[in-house]
Amino acid sequence: MPKIFLSPSTQEWNPYASGGNEELYMNLLADRIEPYLRASGISWVRNDPTRNVNGAIKDSNAGSYDVHLALHSNAAPESLAGRLRGIDIYYAPSSYDSDLLANIIANNLKSIYPLPDKVRAVPTSTLGEVLRTKAVAVLCELGYHDNYADEAWLKNNLETIAQNIVQSLCDYFGIPLVEPSAIRWGTVVTDGSGLNIRSYPSLSGAVIGSMPNGTSVMINGETNGWYVVSYNNIIGYSSSEFIFV
Repeated sequence: MPKIFLSPSTQEWNPYASGGNEELYMNLLADRIEPYLRASGISWVRNDPTRNVNGAIKDSNAGSYDVHLALHSNAAPESLAGRLRGIDIYYAPSSYDSDLLANIIANNLKSIYPLPDKVRAVPTSTLGEVLRTKAVAVLCELGYHDNYADEAWLKNNLETIAQNIVQSLCDYFGIPLVEPSAIRWGTVVTDGSGLNIRSYPSLSGAVIGSMPNGTSVMINGETNGWYVVSYNNIIGYSSSEFIFV
C-alpha cells in the first residue's frame, strides 16, 4: 500500500492577510489530511517542523516513499501584493508521474476553488522539494495568502481541501477514498484458515498478507464490505465478513 512524505510549510514568517501564517495553516491542513490517509490505507511520515526545506528533502530521501507532498500557500510580488489569486501545483518536468499527479490534483481542486480557470499544474526548474526528492514529488501553492478572498477560502475550507487532496492521491494510486471514522479493533473469525489482506478491496486484489484465525486487528476504515486493516506493519483490505467488531 502507498506511503507518502507529508511536508506542510515551515515558513512561519509568511503572514496571512487577516492573521496567522503559512506554517500554521498548512499544518492545520495536514492535520485534516491525516485521517483521510489513515482511513484510505495510505501511510505517511510528516516533516519535522523545526527543520527547513533542506531538512525535509534530506528526511524524505532517507526513507522509502511513493510520493513527497509539499503543502504551501503563495504570496504575490510586492508590486502586486494582495491582487493575485489562484492555485499552482508544481511538478518536475522530467517526471511523468510528477506531471500526472500534479494534473490530477489541479483538476480535482478546480471543483472546489471558486475560480477554476486559475488552477493549474506548473513545471518548475527551481523548487528543491520537487526536483531533489527521490519520491515522486509535487508542491501545492493553495491560493494567495496575501489576498483576502483566497485567504478566506483557505481558512474556511480546510476540511474540504484535505478531502480533495486525498481523493487525488487515491486517484493516482488507484484505490478508493474512504471517509474517516474512529479506529476500531476486530477479531478475525474464519473456518480456521488465514484471512487474506489484499492491495485492493476486491477478490481480484493482490494478496499482500494474511492474518490467522483469532487475530486481533486494527480497522482504520470501511468501504463496500471491506475493512482497511493494519496488521504486522501491513496495511491493506480484508473482507468485513470475517472480522467481528
